[in-house]
Amino acid sequence: MIKIGMMIGDRYEILEKIGTGGMSDVYKAKCHKLNRFVAVKVLKQEFSENENFVSKFRTEAQAAAGLAHPNIVNVYDVGEENGIYYIVMELVEGITLKKYIEKKARLSYKEAVSIAIQVSMGIEAAHNNHIIHRDIKPQNIIISKDGKVKVTDFGIAKAATSNTITSNVMGSVHYTSPEQARGGYSDEKSDIYSLGITMFEMLTGRVPFNGDTTVAIAIKHIQEEMPSPREFVPEIPIAVEQIVLKCCQKSPDRRYQKIPDVIADLKQSLMNPDDDFVVIHDVDTEAGTKMVSESELAEIKRQTGAISLKDYSQDTDEKLRLKQETMAPYETAEDGEEDFEGSMTPRMEQLTTVLAIVAGIVIFVIIVMLAIRLWSSLKQQDGESTAPPTLTEEPLATLSYEPMPNITGMTVEDAENALKKIGMKVQVDYVESDSVDSGIVLNTDVEEGTPLKQGTTVVLKVSVGITGVEVPNVADKTYETAERLLKNRGLTINRVDNYSDTVEEGMVISQSPESGVTVPKETVVTVTVSKGREEQKIRVPNLIGQTEAEARFILVDNGLSIGSVSYVFNSEVEEGLVCYQSTSQGSYVDPDTIIDIKVSQGTEKYTYRCNVVIDAPTREEAPDYTSGTEVHLKLVTDDDRVLLDTNLSGFPYSPNYSGLSASGGTLTMTYTVTLPASTSTDPNTGESITIPGGTEKKSFTRRIDFVRE
Repeated sequence: MIKIGMMIGDRYEILEKIGTGGMSDVYKAKCHKLNRFVAVKVLKQEFSENENFVSKFRTEAQAAAGLAHPNIVNVYDVGEENGIYYIVMELVEGITLKKYIEKKARLSYKEAVSIAIQVSMGIEAAHNNHIIHRDIKPQNIIISKDGKVKVTDFGIAKAATSNTITSNVMGSVHYTSPEQARGGYSDEKSDIYSLGITMFEMLTGRVPFNGDTTVAIAIKHIQEEMPSPREFVPEIPIAVEQIVLKCCQKSPDRRYQKIPDVIADLKQSLMNPDDDFVVIHDVDTEAGTKMVSESELAEIKRQTGAISLKDYSQDTDEKLRLKQETMAPYETAEDGEEDFEGSMTPRMEQLTTVLAIVAGIVIFVIIVMLAIRLWSSLKQQDGESTAPPTLTEEPLATLSYEPMPNITGMTVEDAENALKKIGMKVQVDYVESDSVDSGIVLNTDVEEGTPLKQGTTVVLKVSVGITGVEVPNVADKTYETAERLLKNRGLTINRVDNYSDTVEEGMVISQSPESGVTVPKETVVTVTVSKGREEQKIRVPNLIGQTEAEARFILVDNGLSIGSVSYVFNSEVEEGLVCYQSTSQGSYVDPDTIIDIKVSQGTEKYTYRCNVVIDAPTREEAPDYTSGTEVHLKLVTDDDRVLLDTNLSGFPYSPNYSGLSASGGTLTMTYTVTLPASTSTDPNTGESITIPGGTEKKSFTRRIDFVRE
């Protein structure tokens, strides 16, 4: 039984319950080893008692712990204590996509596509690591307060959909793929189907299939035609509609075959929403009929116990009919039985078992090698340590330890600098000393040479001499009184103003350091002074530099409303980011105030026209050019486009080009010069020798500026 305040794993202090689900409860906890807040998901008792499920749960959660991606809620640790099975995850402050949709009724297509792209990128990272989610739904997608979209529960869904868990666990039948509803094999394309259903809900505010029971909904996924989201929201662009429909094809072979294809089409739909570029392949009509040869038929009979194809077909049809009448999603056969779609021959079962054992051995060897490498690293840093390392919740590649330096006798400033230089945090406690001058470090809570992980807090005991000053209590006093009391003790005051519903304006709310602490003279004491009750105003957040989707979320999360969204050219802000908000950041406004935004389209793009007159080479350009000589002209724009490449002997010449993206170009003129014959004398005979003249090519360039259209 989990209780608030209890410690599990000797490091995670349970602070509060923040959520509950079909399988588990989620708590906010503090990791005391790394001094950070985490989310701890604890399995409910009925599942903790199922050994098969626990085994699969731990295996899949540990696999998911290897994932690290900005669009995935990272898994840090997996553990068990006194029958309590838990996983430790990244704590994300925000709301689920399900609640966000409910709050806004439905999302605009741009916002929905933007969220879908981030979700797809998280799924892609998992698929690249051979992890299938199997439970993509808005409840498992979190939108953080800074607008980032993160997918959670990777690796957990596989254990939950295994044949050890019945349908009462799963609340995901609205998003399940037909092959999952049948209890058959699922792969990456099952996640793509669930993503399509999630997009449908974002765009329309509802799910495509509903019913009184989970069985009825599952059968609709298998049998009924997928409705178009445009039936409910006609303004949805055709490209977005086609992406949803392709994701939600009944046959996995007709869906997108991999997540990168989904991402590419989603991005294309933002640029060309009204283009019909999505192609859905009909494998039933594209594939040809393949005949079974006599030898193949004999082999099939041999491997399946000599049953005929006709008997198999009849048996299969009957099983399918009975299954559709009685099934519940995620229900499976009793132990030792298999669904007909997941059945395997004995030879296949043996092969699968062998492969699983080999994979387990490989994974075990890798873990042992990593553990040995970490142990060796720690042993080099601390020669007296011989204990093997324990696995931490950080990836091995990120572990970094530093030996504790000797800082006793340093000034507090030098000691703080030395510790912060190696990545440590510092806490200073002042104590009186009649033998050590004020401001000198007496000792620390960590022995010299101890290996410390970066980010560890080191407590310094610092002398205040024999003339230390006790900090007076100034809370609940006026600022003027607090200032006088502190200055009379030789202390320096620093004022910070803040709102308070309970403390009168001008009175001190709190102080740091606290009263009763002995500190050196001239120590700065920060007092927080009440500004009184804050009016029911909302401080406008900064939207500049955010994406449109992020800006929408930030406004909704702060109790404000999005107004008009326009798109303008702006050379200072990157394309796709907010470059203007109608109410300045930091202003205080009423709840639900409408904020208009403008989104940058990047630098404005102009087109240019070339209608120059090209004259013959001048004497300055070509002193030896003769009028009438043929000249080769080549005009290349600044973006390397060749406009002109021709020979010409008559000038002037006036080319005319329009729709150019460059503002100018370079004209190269090449002509041929005839060299005169020369005469020389043969030194042996004294005869005159005439050497005929030749030709030589010469060229020069001109800068051509185009005119903006």
